[in-house]
Amino acid sequence: MTVQDGKGIWKSGKGKGRHVPKGRQLDDAALAEVRGLLGDAPRRRDLLIEFLHLIQDAYGHLSAAHLRALAEEMRIGQAEVWEVASFYAHFDLVKEGETPPPALTIRVCDSLSCEMAGARQLKSALEKGLDPAKVRVLRAPCMGRCAAAPALEIGHNHIEHATPEKVQAAIDAQDIHAYIPSYETLEDYRAAGGYAELLNLRAKGDWEEVQATVAASGLRGLGGAGFPSGKKWGFVRAHPGPRYLAVNGDEGEPGTFKDRFYLESQPHGFLEGMLIAAWAVEAQRCFIYMRDEYPAVIEILRREIRALEDENLVDKGFVELRRGAGAYICGEESAMLESIEGKRGLPRHRPPFVAEVGLFGRPTLVHNVETLFWLSQIVREGHEVLSSTQKNGRTGLRSYSVSGRVRSPGVYLLPAGSTMRDIIEAAGGMLEGHVFKAYQPGGPSAGLLPASLSDIPMDFDQLQKHGTFIGSAAIVVLSDHDSARAAALNMLRFFEDESCGQCTPCRVGCEKAVKLMEADRWDTALLEELCQTMADASICGLGQAAPNPIRLTIRHFPDEI
Repeated sequence: MTVQDGKGIWKSGKGKGRHVPKGRQLDDAALAEVRGLLGDAPRRRDLLIEFLHLIQDAYGHLSAAHLRALAEEMRIGQAEVWEVASFYAHFDLVKEGETPPPALTIRVCDSLSCEMAGARQLKSALEKGLDPAKVRVLRAPCMGRCAAAPALEIGHNHIEHATPEKVQAAIDAQDIHAYIPSYETLEDYRAAGGYAELLNLRAKGDWEEVQATVAASGLRGLGGAGFPSGKKWGFVRAHPGPRYLAVNGDEGEPGTFKDRFYLESQPHGFLEGMLIAAWAVEAQRCFIYMRDEYPAVIEILRREIRALEDENLVDKGFVELRRGAGAYICGEESAMLESIEGKRGLPRHRPPFVAEVGLFGRPTLVHNVETLFWLSQIVREGHEVLSSTQKNGRTGLRSYSVSGRVRSPGVYLLPAGSTMRDIIEAAGGMLEGHVFKAYQPGGPSAGLLPASLSDIPMDFDQLQKHGTFIGSAAIVVLSDHDSARAAALNMLRFFEDESCGQCTPCRVGCEKAVKLMEADRWDTALLEELCQTMADASICGLGQAAPNPIRLTIRHFPDEI
């Protein structure tokens, strides 16, 4: 085509035409490498994040050439691949001409428990003592190891009670892989009667009878929302199939590590509960979404799902394990479903709710890991396994993740009516020389309460009148050595980092809140106006709950602000 006056892109004349299309060109070598990694896996759109993990694991980053090749192989746009990869913190995107990150990355947790234990000083020491050309040191959100703060991840090896000396020893020994703890295998679990109830239910069970048993136990969703567990089944079954079950294993609320505790010790208690719930709603497939910060759990589940298939307890492919990539927002159920579909983890507008329009547009049952763990116990032993425990007018048991200024941090299974004083006593009491000052009852989303409110039963529906909630029972104990103001700022910095950016009230609100909280004196009137806007107008629970640390600090610790 000839363009008059020499204007335009294509020009006539020898040597003046464009020889290739516009945009990034396909590299044959990169395409061959990507095909080698993907093997014979189906090139389904929902597997995009799994394929990004394969490339990241193999090369330590995602080069522009590999992303271009992946887009070609999956027949989707380069922009779509790039926007998904860039959404998740654990993917390192490298354009042409840019230097890839070093071969080794250290992620230092900076969430509240670790910051109280000296994570900031640890990170500074590592940055000064290590060669940045060989080792990259990054700050990272909670890794679910609050009981052993400060914690860090070097490669895929988590170092607890971390020190520069431990890190250097791990580097020298190339000790950078996950450690698999001893756990109850399928053989052990079946020897104790495991899966017998599942097989009985499949043969002659009535899902409504099981639902009634679950209701009698008082089991509620233990991921934080506290919705009565059995009720969900009827909502999902009310819609025509195919139906799916999705397990929310993205235990990202800082201070929470109970799910990891159960999965690293008794994975089949959870797996049988999942298969019972799948039977109850006639799910066509199960998807387990597990956070990337739990590499040992991911490996355990891979092994044990394969064992279930080998024993013909599930059909091959009935259970799919999906790996998160470092996005707290994917703990929100609809954002998790988006991520399972291979997309950015953006929360959906509701209605419709996921029980009607969930994964791949089909009715979907979503449960938390610990909820399913208790489901298998209830079906096996009866509703009394929970309902027989009574304390302070509350029924059942709760798994409390306890960290901070206590002698023995860890997971404690206690009556649901336990108070903070009961929980601190179970954790060995306060550290020597520390006086109980405040506590975080359910992760950053719950904010801070003072020690004077330590006689409240730590259960669902008990904390709302105090402007907070129990959530996932992620309890961090603060002492007179700690600043409530600094703790609140730590929580808002976390929300600022983890906001998905979809809605302005949350995206901008968290950023502005951090700036206002960094001032020498808080402008409480302006902060309250900001908090109200975020709570009223944010799409999901992140932005709606982010004001809690601000409001409760203003209310209970006015002398600090």
